[in-house]
Amino acid sequence: MQATPMPPAVPARTVVMKVPVEFGDCDPARIVWFPNFFRWVDAASRNFFVECGVPSWDEAERIWGVNGTPLVDTQAKFFNTATYGETLEIHTTVTEWRNKSFVHEHRVQRGETPIMTCIEIRVFSAPKADGSRGIRAVPIPADIQRLCSQQ
Repeated sequence: MQATPMPPAVPARTVVMKVPVEFGDCDPARIVWFPNFFRWVDAASRNFFVECGVPSWDEAERIWGVNGTPLVDTQAKFFNTATYGETLEIHTTVTEWRNKSFVHEHRVQRGETPIMTCIEIRVFSAPKADGSRGIRAVPIPADIQRLCSQQ
């Protein structure tokens, strides 16, 4: 019996966000102070959804009951430095969709030069069902996953 061939993998959607590096983003050695990379990556995460057509989290809460994608784990690797006057590009994609969480990969580059990579695990959240303060992880709405998977 022959195995059925797997359908070709659909390439993951990648969104690029440009970040101009300002003097105030740098430390006294004139290199980007590392927490700024995490601030930019966090902004790139939301930008990914905006560019894919996902509305604001306020609107998403009205439509699907989800109010954001809080971070639950992160890992970063730094390869090169960056300084003011440069423009960085953050290439963001979802490398894995799970039931309530997803893996976001961010590749920060200056042209073709890799600066850092950051892998995040985020969950889709909603207000607690009992109305108490806080959030809970909820299944990813199929509409959002579809929007973010289209090329």
